[in-house]
Amino acid sequence: QVQLVESGGGLMQAGSSLTLSCTASGRTFSNYAMGWFRQAPGKDREFVASISASGASTIYADSMKGRFTISRDNAKNTVYLQMNSLKPEDTAVYYCARRNGRVPIVKITGYDYWGQGTQVTVSS
Repeated sequence: QVQLVESGGGLMQAGSSLTLSCTASGRTFSNYAMGWFRQAPGKDREFVASISASGASTIYADSMKGRFTISRDNAKNTVYLQMNSLKPEDTAVYYCARRNGRVPIVKITGYDYWGQGTQVTVSS
């Protein structure tokens, strides 16, 4: 059983930066791509970013390109999401998820394990 634990959320001012972390249990973290999703109140969960198992390849949702950066440290079983120039519309619960494969994808059904989420609130 894989457990994913997110941390780093909080209440932020618009324009500020924040880095989320997600640490996975188990020894096979480096075999899987990882992703970040978010869900705002009353909205569906949406894709944010994903990174390949090796960390060499990343993909982003169009609205996050240039502002968010996903990275990973396989030695620490941790994936990160650095968020810059935060906007009020970035307010959501952010979830990390394990892809059931090595290649990053957008489709939510391609992820099999999820964390409990961490709240990010951006005030204007």
